[in-house]
Amino acid sequence: MLTSFPFLTNSLSFPNPLISLPAFPSPANFSPISLHFPTAPRNNRIRASTNESTPSTSTSAITVDNSGSNGSTAFVIQARNRIGLLQVITRVFKILGLNIDKATVEFEGEYFIKKFFVTDSHGNKIEDKDNLERIKRALSEAIGGDGEGKVSLTKSTAANRGIVVRRAGFVEGFGERKAKAERMFSLMDGFLKNDPFSLQKDIIHHVEYTVARSRFSFDDYEAYQAVSHSVRDRLIERWHDTHIYFKKKKSKRLYFLSLEFLMGRSLSNSVINLGIQDQYTEALSQLGFEFEVLAEQEGDASLGNGGLARFSACQMDSLATLDYPAWGYGLRYEYGLFRQIIVDGFQHEQPDYWLNYGNPWEIERIHVTYEVKFYGTVEDVDRNGEKLKVWIPGETVEAVAYDNPIPGYGTRNTINLRLWAAKPNNQFDLEAYNTGDYINSIVNKQRTETISNVLYPDDRSHQGKEMRLKQQYFFVSASLQDIIRRFKEAHNNFDELPEQVALHLNDTHPSLSIAEIMRILVDEEHLGWDKAWNIVCKIFSFTTHTVVAEGLEKIPVDLLGSLLPRHLQILYEINSNFMEELKKRIGLDYSRLSRMSIVEEGAVKSIRMANLSIVCSHTVNGVSKLHSNTLKTKTFKDFYELWPEKFQYTTNGVTQRRWIVVSNPSLCALLSKWLGTEAWIRNADLLTGLRDHVDNTGFRQEWKMVKRLNKMRLAEYIETMSGLKVSLDAMFDVQVKRIHEYKRQLLNIFGIIHRYDCLKNMDKNDRRKVVPRVCIIGGKAAPGYEIAKKIIKLCHAVAEKINNDADIGDLLKLVFIPDYNVSVAELVIPGADLSQHLSTAGQEASGTGSMKFLMNGCLLLATEDGSTVEIIEEIGSENLFLFGAKAHEVSELREKGGTLKVPLQFARVLRMVRDGHFGDKDYFESLCDTVEVGNDLYLLGSDFGSYLEAQAAADKAFVEPEKWIKMSILSAAGSGRFSSDRTIREYAERTWKIDPCQCPF
Repeated sequence: MLTSFPFLTNSLSFPNPLISLPAFPSPANFSPISLHFPTAPRNNRIRASTNESTPSTSTSAITVDNSGSNGSTAFVIQARNRIGLLQVITRVFKILGLNIDKATVEFEGEYFIKKFFVTDSHGNKIEDKDNLERIKRALSEAIGGDGEGKVSLTKSTAANRGIVVRRAGFVEGFGERKAKAERMFSLMDGFLKNDPFSLQKDIIHHVEYTVARSRFSFDDYEAYQAVSHSVRDRLIERWHDTHIYFKKKKSKRLYFLSLEFLMGRSLSNSVINLGIQDQYTEALSQLGFEFEVLAEQEGDASLGNGGLARFSACQMDSLATLDYPAWGYGLRYEYGLFRQIIVDGFQHEQPDYWLNYGNPWEIERIHVTYEVKFYGTVEDVDRNGEKLKVWIPGETVEAVAYDNPIPGYGTRNTINLRLWAAKPNNQFDLEAYNTGDYINSIVNKQRTETISNVLYPDDRSHQGKEMRLKQQYFFVSASLQDIIRRFKEAHNNFDELPEQVALHLNDTHPSLSIAEIMRILVDEEHLGWDKAWNIVCKIFSFTTHTVVAEGLEKIPVDLLGSLLPRHLQILYEINSNFMEELKKRIGLDYSRLSRMSIVEEGAVKSIRMANLSIVCSHTVNGVSKLHSNTLKTKTFKDFYELWPEKFQYTTNGVTQRRWIVVSNPSLCALLSKWLGTEAWIRNADLLTGLRDHVDNTGFRQEWKMVKRLNKMRLAEYIETMSGLKVSLDAMFDVQVKRIHEYKRQLLNIFGIIHRYDCLKNMDKNDRRKVVPRVCIIGGKAAPGYEIAKKIIKLCHAVAEKINNDADIGDLLKLVFIPDYNVSVAELVIPGADLSQHLSTAGQEASGTGSMKFLMNGCLLLATEDGSTVEIIEEIGSENLFLFGAKAHEVSELREKGGTLKVPLQFARVLRMVRDGHFGDKDYFESLCDTVEVGNDLYLLGSDFGSYLEAQAAADKAFVEPEKWIKMSILSAAGSGRFSSDRTIREYAERTWKIDPCQCPF
């Protein structure tokens, strides 16, 4: 068992940092481990070790004497004598930049008293109390103490794991092993340096030995690969130190379970969080490369679909930055989300081969593998008079771990995102070999890799449903085996699990974790059912991102029983116990019992995964105030009335480091200049300080320049992508998100058609008064979502008409951005003037996209839905353009159905599309049917008049530049509340009950 006692302290005001002295395991399983910190100079790392095998405990002391008249400070150390200790102590003084004037040693049996007379780098006494305490702590930790000047070395016992430690290089009686350990230390005693010359050496080294190219001939992509590996080396240093420190402190850890992580690119984000972007920029410039050009060589990690996935990525960044002990778990999709190709205005899907050229940011852990089982039967077995359930699987797959270091900003902490890939099981198929069918056996095993191939396989078929369920259980099983293994390394009593582990379900996709951990505790660890259930209910928390009950996940019982027979039994037992408890609480209200049951009876008997998650979790989180109210009053009303204390809300957030620092460096510099600090990068609440400068003419002028620069970047991208030149004087009007009826891109397109129709019917003099617009729409439609695909086609048909109309010119342009992803968002969001968030009120859980635009000073045109309600509270309704029905009005409007009156403008636009004004008359007929009176579920017609009024208000504000700029500044000033740092802090304090654990510098 490996346990380390690293030497940890805060930085001193001496020339050199305090350096870690990690401990090592017993000789039988010797393996070096280190802890180190990034303060300059970085080339000093002490690695020392000791072996203490006596059963007794020795306590020693370190005292300070400043009474001498010789101008030095005396450090008096009393400790048990052992070989090498003197060298350890003197090296600590040396690294701290202290001078040893002289030293004396006296022996008392097994103990010695060593007195060191020490001065600082200027030859003076050390009189500062804080520095003296830190030096004492450093010495204590270095020789195996507790940091308080006392040294305790105790032999390991079963109840006290890992107390015996060995410090490499000073081991008696191990001969060759000792020499090897000393050699190892001499080779690994330094941190990687971050000066430009050292970075250049590392880059060239990776060009030749990792990328395998000549250092005299390599292109931009090869340079990107080399730079990425050199950055990864530095991440790994921090990553190792962080997890050793977490282990030492025995902190309660959060395990964030999510099937989606939309991470985007890593290079820029990593060097910014590490604080070495300028050094890399200079190093590459001297080599003839531009950092920005190399960063563009990186492809997006396509591990997610939309807001939930990007929310997960922001969560990881904030967890690392705020020093919380956390792990993320997900799947390593081979192809990820599809690439969107537009041909003649139609969406086509192609596999996204994002891993074809490798991923320099991941580390394959071939030794971290777990068996994941499927199918088979469950047998009753008698063991010592006790009846047990034993699952005999019919198929076994290997889960292999791929680790992705996630660095925090302004901290040494670097946490881990562990992704699982499916590999064939290595078990030998003897029957197939004997029958000569081993080739087919190999093919069948290779099919197992498809489990982690595709993000969200099409589940309209039985095969698709089975594959999605396989994905979910594969992810859950591997993650929980890893978590339980880590827990058991340091604990042998599962009663301690709730104090050490917090499991968070990011939506219902990981909800099979509940049944799986019950199976592990009951079937494998042999805990009683009641004890296991009591433990499980203390460790899970649940965030739901769904609004309407129809969107909640259900798994057919037949499918679950075939694929995971033991889990179905467990789920039935959980539900049976819950129903019995519920009857005691509410009586025989069969209607309510039926609604709350985990098992849904009906034509297709199913397991309600949301109900399961609520029953088992100690906390159920909504993702905005409005969303939480909907959960309590509609979606989960029955559960809220039963357990009101379970329901909380923590409004989603986004990380300002990705959405300002990385994507909008010009704005980042401007904010730091006028706020007088860079502290806002870690504390977004400081952005409120912009309100103090909102009337400053110089500040406003610089704000305009930053906005224009970002619009230039976006305009260049549009021209490169589509060949369309757009005017920088036009309002850049943006709607980018998943294509869905409830997000109402169709409302936006109808508004553009109305604008075009008005322009066509104006005389030339009136047209001069119109605000020019560049309307930008982007997003992907799910492969099986025909209506969404027709919306994309209509967008292209309208664009074709408008963009080629000489009468319109630059007054109106419509652009569809294909294959919208995180990297494209980093261009679009900073360059937008107006951002549209048009969901029917009550349909959007949170809407993190609006927060990203808000941070970049973009004005919002939105319904009062999701987090927009809280944005209004923060910036005021006068600083955005609101329209449409409120959430509480939607039900009544829907009930009116065919009796609703729609504006004449809406009817005219709809008629233009129906009559084939934009072509494809027959193709768009079914699309028009969805918004006809009586079928208009998402209330496009009802909200159209209000929408046009909001657009007119935006036009009016845009022609008053000073007013627009003021609204823009106030939008950014109010965005601090929507940082994911605030989200994570609230989760940590209220839901997960975890504390920061900062790895010292």
